[in-house]
Amino acid sequence: MHIADMREVTDLNALKGSFINLEYRLPSGQAVKVWEDDKIYLGNQICKKNSDRCYGLAADEKYLLVCEYGDCGADAEIIVFKRWGEENAF
Repeated sequence: MHIADMREVTDLNALKGSFINLEYRLPSGQAVKVWEDDKIYLGNQICKKNSDRCYGLAADEKYLLVCEYGDCGADAEIIVFKRWGEENAF
């Protein structure tokens, strides 16, 4: 995925949406959540090199999300959010 400071992802775990459903602030200031709380997703957490922040990776059959966040999901930022098969993130 060519994200700076992100180690290679070697495995994914089944994660409940309510566990990974962080709140993201859009440029407009609106706060949104991406996932459904009761659904199971594939994902993992990868510690960011030389930082106290982590990358979170989550996917379902339609979308892939990579985000960055601090302790307990604080200050979550979307890095990549794309539909499978698309070249560019939206």
